[in-house]
Parts: sequence; structure tokens; C-alpha cells
Amino acid sequence: MIEVVEAGRCIACDRCIEVCPTRVFDRGPDGVPVIARHDSCQTCFQCEAYCPTDALFVAPLVDPAPADSPYRDPTLLEDSGLLGGYRRELGWGGGRPLGARTAIGPEYPD
Repeated sequence: MIEVVEAGRCIACDRCIEVCPTRVFDRGPDGVPVIARHDSCQTCFQCEAYCPTDALFVAPLVDPAPADSPYRDPTLLEDSGLLGGYRRELGWGGGRPLGARTAIGPEYPD
């Protein structure tokens, strides 16, 4: 379930709003998405996967995390590598250069 929108990382690109199949987010007055319909989250991880700045964290839970949960602490999530961790696992984040040329790897030199 979506637990964190880290405003300091967010660039207000609206990707999370666009990819969410259940319309969990509303655009906030400052452009940062707001979790407006928490209970509608299906834990599909699409918002986290498509966030280009790793500003979102979806906890592997089917119910909202309690207020004191580590899943709601952006600092702890960042320090543990969980913030942006899903994108890294997919190979979409973590500093990997974009482009088809880099996707094939070094075994295919120029």
C-alpha cells in the first residue's frame, strides 16, 4: 500500500497520478501528489516503478501501515535503500543510463 510521497524528491511530473489504476492520488496545490484515497491502493507498485525521482514508497502491505511504522518514515526508508528500491530491482533506477544502447550491456562493444 502506498505510504510515502517524499515532497523533497518530487518534481510534480504527475506520472504517479497517470499510472495509478485506482486513482489514489490527487494533485496537491503545490503540484506534489497527495494520497487522497489510501484505501483504494491495490499495492500494484506502478506509481513507485514509474516515479523518475524515487519519491514514492509502496509498502508490501494490504492495509495502511500504522502511524509509527518504519514504512512511513522517509529518512529510514532512504537510509535502508527501500526508497527507490523497487525501481532498482526492476533495473529502472539506481543511476543506470537511459537508452537501448546501454540496455544490451558491455558484451556487445561498438
